[in-house]
Amino acid sequence: MKKVLIISTSIRNGSNSEILARETEKGAKEKGHEVEFISLKDKEIKFCKGCFACQKLGKCVIKDDANDITEKIKNSDVIVWATPVYYYEMSGQMKTLIDRANSLFSSDYKFKEVYVITTSGEDSEQAKTCVLAGVQGWIDCFDGVKICGNVAAAANDANEIKNMPELLKQAFDMGKNI
Repeated sequence: MKKVLIISTSIRNGSNSEILARETEKGAKEKGHEVEFISLKDKEIKFCKGCFACQKLGKCVIKDDANDITEKIKNSDVIVWATPVYYYEMSGQMKTLIDRANSLFSSDYKFKEVYVITTSGEDSEQAKTCVLAGVQGWIDCFDGVKICGNVAAAANDANEIKNMPELLKQAFDMGKNI
């Protein structure tokens, strides 16, 4: 059994990426994993100041929700990022949290597996793969960590993904295969 952390970075109600993340959660729970789901909707996460104090302290000096989430990332075996795609990249909320998780670089982190869920307004190959490059840049900083799976969907309107059973199943199956 693995400890799985799912981080939904969309702040929109009816978010398609969050709906897919919930399906992944169901699959992982059915498999018997311990799963925690975090939504950034009501979280306060400020921008990184680039001071690198976190490298010495093991946590960021900024007092907001990022330190608690970073600690959960550190202690999880598996991280699942779910994000809408804005202008061919991850959401700003996701990027800001990744920047604020800089303290993990020098820590004894547990995670080795990363999964990615994306939804974008178009069905192009670039829209489906652009976030993977950013996530890969993050995990390249950590020994032994790899992207193990992803679900990429084209859905623009809120809740639209609910009418796409093949993508819901793909997300569920990804969770079940963690």
